Amino acid sequence: MKIAVCISQVPDSTTKVKIGQNHRSIDPGEVSFIINPYDEFAVEEALKLKEKYGGETIAVSVGKESVKETIRKAFAMGIDKGVLIKTDEEMDSYSIAKNLADVLKEINPDIIFFGKQAIDYDDSQIGTLTAEFMGLSSISVVTELTIEGNNVTAEREIEGGKEIVVALLPVFICAQKGLNDPRYPNLRGIMQAKSKPIEDKQPVYTGNKTEVLNMKLPKPKDKGKIVGTEPAAVHELVRLLREEAKVI
Repeated sequence: MKIAVCISQVPDSTTKVKIGQNHRSIDPGEVSFIINPYDEFAVEEALKLKEKYGGETIAVSVGKESVKETIRKAFAMGIDKGVLIKTDEEMDSYSIAKNLADVLKEINPDIIFFGKQAIDYDDSQIGTLTAEFMGLSSISVVTELTIEGNNVTAEREIEGGKEIVVALLPVFICAQKGLNDPRYPNLRGIMQAKSKPIEDKQPVYTGNKTEVLNMKLPKPKDKGKIVGTEPAAVHELVRLLREEAKVI
């Protein structure tokens, strides 16, 4: 079985983000980058599938040369090979998905894993967009997955409940938290990651459909106010909520 998993490099959620001088992207200077957390669930599920059925796992990503470090983190977990669609240009979700689809068609995997979303832009659409470009079925927000032969059964989250979806391979699976518990890389995996191959590909499509005009940080939160701890403070709290916060 050939298993592809698409991963992205994102800023660490604990990093203090600064806006770049062009006001259209973040300043990468002091940012620590990590593999997208939802993609770790995708990587783990790909590895579990290989352990059960055998085959080959391939990590695919889009971005600058530095993204190879993120691919090597997937290697350390156990992924076999990597492909980087290398570009210094800022790409929107449409362009990323289009280039991923072109490369995935060449790889011709039996199943393709994504995280349900990236924690930087949170648009939750690249996995399903890529599936659409390839003309394949996709199942998103997956929390449980069973594969028997070519038959796929997935449990996914929906508003207020869960849904069971069936499909046939090849299929796209967008992983949600709870699908599995991603493994920690061991020393052997970390050492092997240094020598595993990463193939460079050039993007074929560069026509973005959207453009970032301006980026700015949210306003800092106002300081909290303690009005007291006695029952009499309730009246003052209600007054402040009505007159200052204007929420009641």
